[in-house]
Amino acid sequence: MKMAKTVLVTALVSCALISGCRDDNKTVTIEFMHSSVEQERQAVITKLIERFEKENPGIVVKPVPVEEDAFNTKVITLARTGALPAVMEVSHDYAKVLDKEQLLDRNAIAKSIADSGEDNFYDGVLRIVRTEDGTAWTGAPISAWLSGVWYHKDMLAAAGIAEPHNWQELLAASKAMSNPSMKKYGIALPTAESVMTEQAFSQFALSNNANVFNSQGGISLDTPEMRSTLAFYRDLATTTMPGSNDVMEIKDAFMNGSAPMAMYSTYILPAVYKEGKPENLGFMVPTQATSAAYGMVTSLTITSGQEKAQTEAAEKFVTWMEKPQNSADWVMMSPGAALPMTKGVVETATWKDNAVIKAFGQLPYELIAQYPNVKVFGAVGDKNFTRMGDVTGSGTISAMVNAATVGKKPIEPLLVEGQKRLDALVQQP
Repeated sequence: MKMAKTVLVTALVSCALISGCRDDNKTVTIEFMHSSVEQERQAVITKLIERFEKENPGIVVKPVPVEEDAFNTKVITLARTGALPAVMEVSHDYAKVLDKEQLLDRNAIAKSIADSGEDNFYDGVLRIVRTEDGTAWTGAPISAWLSGVWYHKDMLAAAGIAEPHNWQELLAASKAMSNPSMKKYGIALPTAESVMTEQAFSQFALSNNANVFNSQGGISLDTPEMRSTLAFYRDLATTTMPGSNDVMEIKDAFMNGSAPMAMYSTYILPAVYKEGKPENLGFMVPTQATSAAYGMVTSLTITSGQEKAQTEAAEKFVTWMEKPQNSADWVMMSPGAALPMTKGVVETATWKDNAVIKAFGQLPYELIAQYPNVKVFGAVGDKNFTRMGDVTGSGTISAMVNAATVGKKPIEPLLVEGQKRLDALVQQP
């Protein structure tokens, strides 16, 4: 499961940023930093760049592949030395921090989105990449993965249980399927002190109108809505495997049949396809007062401080990458796991004729239809509060969930203490 990058960029990176060069033939060179380090993915990106350069003579794009775990350190180093690449592949949460540090060129990003056509993006997508003040974007979305509850249709049907659609039906189904004495569990649920647990819990909280921040940017952890959400999550966790469960435990339990349901991302699709029963996979998102899917959007962003020629070349490259065929080639580096951000992708043969997409039938389109339901902690209306990165980094929320589920501690004191910790955190400069 591909997780979010750690967001620890500091104010030390406030220097001037200049990269790229022009030779005597007026060739403009820009760098493109991405985290697709696998050989087969680099081959796809190389072909994309070759096509772009052929269609845009005078612009040279130099790929800079960086391991995801080293991405943050690399960005800090390059920013300090004034050598950030003109274009970078970033997650939406990481992009918020870059924007906070004034490392992004908002105008160039806006132009790329305008040139790509705002209406070409799926409804709800651009909302996810809004800046904290709600006036701009942090990047042009190009792919995403979603998270929710997956289930084996045949296992539920064999037990005479209807496919769940909301909190109550999910809990009832999970309790009915749980038999710990036989090492059978109703659902594989994240409970470890990890980012995955925070992400999974956030879906239930946001579907219950509980958020970590309020519209003024203050912490709103200790609320009745959050209290009832944590109580529900604790009840649901009584039907999962014992101990602190994280990525591997969740995936293993679901794939080996120990649990008929699991909270996981779309990165489960390739594994299910490999097992040979893609038609047996069902999906739902936590639904209470509203529906809430978790999504991680990958964007192509443009950095600030570039020379005019580099900025213009970066705009052209990002806009070109958003075209249907080019975007399809990018998305299909991870068929099923990654989903398109623009409508034209699903009309390409690259998408429609892909074996994985065809095998899952309508499911990929049902997942795309969830974009308006994507909600994340720290996003309130058109505001995306950058301090959410600090909240996640503190581990406060996942520790609270772990204490309530694995530690079986009372809920009220956990929320009170969590509120105090986060209040102190966001008051720090």
